Amino acid sequence: MADEVRIGIIGTGQIGKHHVAKYQPIPGATIVAVCDTNEAEARRVAQENRISHVFTNFRDLLARDDIAAVDVCLHNNLHAPVTIAALEAGKHVYCEKPLAGSYADAARMVEAAERAGRMLHMQLANLFTVETAAAKRLIDDGHLGRVYYAKSSAYRRRGRPYVDGYGTSSFVQKPVASGGALYDMGVYHISQVLYLLANPAVQTVSGATHQETAMYEDRRAGGRYDVEELGVGLVRLGGGVTFFIEEAWAVHLGGTDGTKIAGSQGGLTLTPFAYHTTVSDMEMDATFDLKSAETRWGRCFPDQAAAWKGSQDHWVAALRGEVDLVPTARIGLATMLISEGIYLSQRLGREVAPDEVRRNSASTALAL
Repeated sequence: MADEVRIGIIGTGQIGKHHVAKYQPIPGATIVAVCDTNEAEARRVAQENRISHVFTNFRDLLARDDIAAVDVCLHNNLHAPVTIAALEAGKHVYCEKPLAGSYADAARMVEAAERAGRMLHMQLANLFTVETAAAKRLIDDGHLGRVYYAKSSAYRRRGRPYVDGYGTSSFVQKPVASGGALYDMGVYHISQVLYLLANPAVQTVSGATHQETAMYEDRRAGGRYDVEELGVGLVRLGGGVTFFIEEAWAVHLGGTDGTKIAGSQGGLTLTPFAYHTTVSDMEMDATFDLKSAETRWGRCFPDQAAAWKGSQDHWVAALRGEVDLVPTARIGLATMLISEGIYLSQRLGREVAPDEVRRNSASTALAL
């Protein structure tokens, strides 16, 4: 790959603008074109960021032979059709989370990437934090011993898109988004645990979803809110790992446990970052100077550190052949399997196996 990576952005809404800004300081990344059905907004974003070309049909952008990769910044049920078209056009693809609106669509995306021999990367910003890097080092170096339990827990008191005053109604409608808190927030935390544990196989999923917290009635009606505000799950992973999940856009509880991982010799809390173990028959909680460690890693391994500043930084470095791409597409696919497994468990009222999820998963992709 040439030193300059030429990129096209598909979607210039809230997420698209955020992605454009993320590329600006990355050496070697050049945004060549943007595309959105809202031509006026696409032109405004292009002018503001000195981007040369504007399209309203994503297929016209894909036809350009000077674009190596595209960044798909659309709603969930548009990820699969646009991503697959881009891969088939010979482009590498960076896709906003979650990978798709259903496991079936996500699987088609991963298969399309493998068939085309192109890279597929999913936006998982929290994989590139110093806390995740430190946790990965401690786990891989054996300081936890045999890992057997993980928990991801994230609460908002009143943070539902649209109905609580931010974002559009597209975030809370199944025809566009497919899911709620699990797809919006849970994807980060579930994927983080899977990444830290080297993406073990999913064995069983049991879970439930809820929508109980009061809403302003005009917002409920206008938003056509039909996704979950709380999702909980119990997942058995390969290697004897039990994984407990709770994700809430809205719940009457204070605080949150964050992400925790426990092993036979020690455990981790990621926020605030701490290591828990027993030394000479005494319980010990250890903290780390992560800021100093991050600074030292950056100074001693500058080329490697640059590729871990953020998700886009890593993507550009991988496109330039400087690092191996973290398998976020495979991790994202497993995350979809778990999330959709929770939905299926809720519907059937029992634990489900991965093969059941795969058999019951249907495309939710929107026609283009």
